Amino acid sequence: MKVILKSDVERLGKTGDVVAVAAGYARNYLLPRGLALEATAHSVEQIEIEGKREEKARQRQAADAAALAQKLEQLSLTISKQAGESDKLFGTVTAMEIAEALVKEGHEIDKRKIELEEPIKTLGIYTIPVRLHTDVTAKVKVWVVKE
Repeated sequence: MKVILKSDVERLGKTGDVVAVAAGYARNYLLPRGLALEATAHSVEQIEIEGKREEKARQRQAADAAALAQKLEQLSLTISKQAGESDKLFGTVTAMEIAEALVKEGHEIDKRKIELEEPIKTLGIYTIPVRLHTDVTAKVKVWVVKE
């Protein structure tokens, strides 16, 4: 029996693939769980239309992310923290604090998208990558200054 996968199935295929499987596997596992649909002419056509729609949405999201990346790269954030005499911070600057500073500038960015390898522990200027989309990463300049 040929089926069209609606989602990725391990050791079988990816979304949109047309695969041949045993009839019992399709009837008892794939179809009831909504993982696949029977490969008819109509369903193949529907999947192609849905795939095109999703591709357009992905392109639109990538374009929006690229525009936001340009705005973020022109941005310079200043975070003030208490520091000792050797310019070492009494705390650290984390992704959460960078996200809060971005919100103050009018950009709602999730802290998980800020790719801070380790918290910032000294004063200085840092370039922090922010992953906005799978293909788009912005570099935000962060100034950590003494309070």
